[in-house]
Amino acid sequence: MKEKLKAIREEAVSKILESENLDKLNEIRVAYLGKKGQLTEVLKGMKDVAPEDRPKVGQMVNETRTAIEEKMEEVKNNLAAKAREAKLKAEVIDVTLPAKKNKIGHLHPNTVALEELEKIFVGLGYEVVEGPEVEYDYYNFEALNIPANHPAKDEQDTFYINRNMVLRTQTSSVQVHVMENEKPPIRIISPGRVFRSDEVDATHSPSFHQVEGLVIDKNVTFADLKGTLQEFAKELFGADTKVKFRPHHFPFTEPSAEMDVTCFKCGGKGCRFCKGEGWIEILGCGMVHPHVLEMSGIDPEEYTGFAFGVGLERIALLKYEIDDMRLLYENDDRFLSQF
Repeated sequence: MKEKLKAIREEAVSKILESENLDKLNEIRVAYLGKKGQLTEVLKGMKDVAPEDRPKVGQMVNETRTAIEEKMEEVKNNLAAKAREAKLKAEVIDVTLPAKKNKIGHLHPNTVALEELEKIFVGLGYEVVEGPEVEYDYYNFEALNIPANHPAKDEQDTFYINRNMVLRTQTSSVQVHVMENEKPPIRIISPGRVFRSDEVDATHSPSFHQVEGLVIDKNVTFADLKGTLQEFAKELFGADTKVKFRPHHFPFTEPSAEMDVTCFKCGGKGCRFCKGEGWIEILGCGMVHPHVLEMSGIDPEEYTGFAFGVGLERIALLKYEIDDMRLLYENDDRFLSQF
């Protein structure tokens, strides 16, 4: 038994010293000290040893185990130190090298403009509401006082999915959903992407964004509309901004108007930016048509309201003095990194 244990010890130590990595060392540990290892097998044979010799044999087995474990720990520490040294050499940092530029993204001009608009109207007590981009013809047209034979349908160059479904041409459809599902008072803005079959050029795109607003309450007048939009214009373009309203026609509002603001470049004196007029058209607005209220289940004898709509890209183009709408969508990093 003594000779057998000596042979196991010498063989194990020899293999341990030949180990090239920690994985190989672990295999040796399992082979000699594991549940099915050689020393364990010796211990299982203790039943065949005479009782008076068992203490001596047990001591010899323990001494052999201790010797193997000590040698294994020594080699393990040496291998770990070598591996750490090799890793440090491989990962050495040359502090004289120029640093890598950390490229940080930022918000798109449209997003910046939208967040500013939302901040203004939320500050005025409005709620931001979004709706589906694929819409029923009823909500996109009919509920907004635009029946099947109305010329406004032709003017909007709609993308039809089928006879009853369209890619929405305006976010006014969100306002109809809100009027049907909520009771006045209502104060919302509805930002989102809209679609029209337009040719791509400097001022047109088949996909663009709108922000539309709606207020429904008792005793709402055109004066409330003017005061709200005047405050909006001052917050967006500066405290000295003036506004004017020109009569217009929209099927879903009556009376309707387009609102201009004084040119924020020249203060209304006339310049290249405003084409010498001193004014810049900014949005359309008006009092909600009584028939639109009726179709949404709101009594026009009890409630009145106003609505307005502004193109988000138009705000971004004006605010950042961009002369071509296509730049917003071409994903040219040289352009976008300026904002």
